[in-house]
Amino acid sequence: MSESQLARLDRAHASIVGRVGTPAPVAIMLGSGLGQLADRVEDAVTILYAQVEGFPVSTAPGHKGAFVIGDLDGRRVIIMQGRLHLYEGWSPRDIALAVYLLKRLGAESLIVTNAAGSLNPDYEPGDVMLIEDHMNFTGLNPLVGPNDDAIGLRFPDMSRAYAPELLECARVAADAAGIAVRQGIYAGVLGPSLETSAERRYYRASGSDAVGMSTVTEVIAAAHADLPVIGLSAITNKATGGPDQQPDTIEEVFANAEIAGRKIEAILGRLLPALKGA
Repeated sequence: MSESQLARLDRAHASIVGRVGTPAPVAIMLGSGLGQLADRVEDAVTILYAQVEGFPVSTAPGHKGAFVIGDLDGRRVIIMQGRLHLYEGWSPRDIALAVYLLKRLGAESLIVTNAAGSLNPDYEPGDVMLIEDHMNFTGLNPLVGPNDDAIGLRFPDMSRAYAPELLECARVAADAAGIAVRQGIYAGVLGPSLETSAERRYYRASGSDAVGMSTVTEVIAAAHADLPVIGLSAITNKATGGPDQQPDTIEEVFANAEIAGRKIEAILGRLLPALKGA
């Protein structure tokens, strides 16, 4: 019989808790091209994913694969510098383990960031989108299988997966930072191939504004663990699937993620002091 998620969590937690120090009430998960934020953490303790017992290791480009714990903009944070993706071959439960570990280490709120293509024709590369909701097009869910009641409910509600009160805090923080932001719905897909033009038109017709290959699995796990979420997408490329659709390159994605990443840093500088926790 395979090991339960709770047993995996206990092992992972026990292997690093002595190095973490004071609990960090704010957890931040950094997406593609956004890892530079971790470089600003003061008095940082860095723990590679490979040093966490039974924990998956990032293989995606631009994902260092480390927990960074310390002070950022006056708040104690734990940052995942690089995330895990379904397309790397990890199971949904592997990816959910990261969220459960963040909560076990003291997180009271979770900020998820990602790089995403713009389905909405009004969005431009370099924009930041506050995620108000998502659609899971991966066909996968981390809660399939036996439920660990010590982690969360068998049937968690997803109607407020992105906490409305935290969404408002993020909007206020963006205004205070002088950053114009979009607000919309994120479509999560499996990857790693980029979407066809027909798929992009379908996702847009379904009501989504941006598309990417992450986030939905982690947010489901966060809802399961009763961990409030704020989501921010760095818009990296046009993905409307129209007649003028151009081929995408990873170089373009990273360049635009860096532009949007600087905006996200400015927003977090105003947002972090407003979040719950010591």
